[in-house]
Amino acid sequence: MTKRPAMMPAVLSVGGTLIAMPRVAIISKPQKEELRQLLPELVLWMKAHGFEPLLDPVSANYVTDEAVHPRPELSSLAPDLAIVLGGDGTLLAAARVFARSGVPILSVNLGALGFLTEVPLTDLYSHLEGWNQGSCCVEERAMLHSELWREGRLQCEHDALNDVVAAKGTIARMGHFSVEVDEQLAASFRADGVIVSTPTGSTAYSLAAGGPVLVPGVDALMVTPICPHQLTLRPMVVRGESRILVRIEGIPDQTYLTVDGQEAIPLRVGDELRCRRSTCAVKLIRLGDNRFFDLLRSKLKWGER
Repeated sequence: MTKRPAMMPAVLSVGGTLIAMPRVAIISKPQKEELRQLLPELVLWMKAHGFEPLLDPVSANYVTDEAVHPRPELSSLAPDLAIVLGGDGTLLAAARVFARSGVPILSVNLGALGFLTEVPLTDLYSHLEGWNQGSCCVEERAMLHSELWREGRLQCEHDALNDVVAAKGTIARMGHFSVEVDEQLAASFRADGVIVSTPTGSTAYSLAAGGPVLVPGVDALMVTPICPHQLTLRPMVVRGESRILVRIEGIPDQTYLTVDGQEAIPLRVGDELRCRRSTCAVKLIRLGDNRFFDLLRSKLKWGER
């Protein structure tokens, strides 16, 4: 298979000098009616302001005469910014695309909750202008690196913004797991599964399973059992540099490793899930100050009776 040459950036001529146009990747959530009007307007606005849009296949469905770029290839085109139009799930997918390249992400909420995609649609253009003028701040979110080992061999590895989960599927029978932290046995237990999460992921599946809420900047990782069959077992918060090993001691059929709720890999007895903080980080564009506690109150009704 021949390798396709990298696409050259578009250029502007200013006073006879050629200047490369800033590239902006656009990733969209499928089947969102708002995109029918939003995307043609956004592409026109970007071109009028000297930006070169790079559209994923979903986004390109709503715009004519624009090149389509497979989502996994967008990072290799070296965009200066990525715009995510959708919900938290769309952002989680985009995070895995751009984390290694360090491309900052502007996440615009078109979903139901929008805890991570906190920028409302009405503020899209003000955030774009702020980024273009250099008045936006960039907030880094730590990621989790996981490796699945089977019979001494590496099967696969992933980086996650929220969490990795080892859990049963449709079968009601529990599994048997053991967890080691920095080569020390922390617990051996029966449960529906185990969640290993970042501080960002503390408000996702871990929260629903009874885990604590962590401020995103905290240097920590979390291990949360899912419905453990022990009254004394509780979620654990460990140091950010800790090495976490989840060993699959016994599980029913249809047990999976999931990454940010989107990748699903079948697990077997004897598998080991090795987790640590990733060398990658997700960069999120913010126009104002950190609004984490505002989001807790508005999105999760934090502290309300």
